[in-house]
Amino acid sequence: MSPQVELMVDGRRFSAHQGETVLTALNTEFGHIRDFEFRDEKRAGFCYMGACQDCWLWTDSGERIRACSSLVKDGMCLSTDALGLGR
Repeated sequence: MSPQVELMVDGRRFSAHQGETVLTALNTEFGHIRDFEFRDEKRAGFCYMGACQDCWLWTDSGERIRACSSLVKDGMCLSTDALGLGR
């Protein structure tokens, strides 16, 4: 069993396993990664390999990352929108 790390997305704190992608951790914990911009639906990633650009998230420093190809880090603080309005 891999060690646990703590991270926060839109102000919601949760644990994930070290070595998991952010996308896997979010889908496991919440069943989705963000709200769909144009409809009342949830998004859970699309291609899972960095091609579709459906899983962009933003770090607390403003850096944009792909959830499908970024590994969780202890203390990671993310937002599902560029302005951090979800926090």
